[in-house]
Amino acid sequence: MRRNEFEITDKKAIDELLNTCEYGVLSLLDNGVPYGVPLNFACMEEGIVFHGAHEGKKMEIIAQNELASFNVVKSYSFIPSYFSGTTAACPATQFFASVTLSGKLSVIENMKEKTDALNALMEKLQPEKHYETIDTSNPIYTKMVEKTAVIRFSITHATMKLKLGQQLPKERRDHLIQQLEERGTTLDLLTANAMKKSSLHE
Repeated sequence: MRRNEFEITDKKAIDELLNTCEYGVLSLLDNGVPYGVPLNFACMEEGIVFHGAHEGKKMEIIAQNELASFNVVKSYSFIPSYFSGTTAACPATQFFASVTLSGKLSVIENMKEKTDALNALMEKLQPEKHYETIDTSNPIYTKMVEKTAVIRFSITHATMKLKLGQQLPKERRDHLIQQLEERGTTLDLLTANAMKKSSLHE
């Protein structure tokens, strides 16, 4: 990473971002041509899992090349130029947190592992529950699990980037937090709180 001040190496922080982001973009290589697919995912056993149809372009590419990249992004506030007290456009920037994963893909064939992965997805996306746990012995799920492809992304490398103004002098960052709180959108308040939280760990 070119800007070391934005790099986060704490595994707990990486896992937290992966567990809170609902979707990411899977990047594959189709005979030398990049191919990106946005999809829901869940963390499981030092990797991530996702599901889809057994057939289609994504599955065809995976069968040819197991190597892939996966990106998730959590957006924070856009910081406009006028927050810097200038009429120049240049100071405008976007605050965000992102994780980039490199790894290998494999199709999960074992039915127990498939149901575990699908349940991990449901637990993440439906934390309020109100559904029956996926189990192949349950008639409502037997055919569904068979017809569903579940892919494991085994992580070989992970990097996280956090841009919340941590490179700024304290006085400038405190003023930026104040500006965000005054603008007062839901995202601004979330960003201001995240900035305060990140400053406590410096």
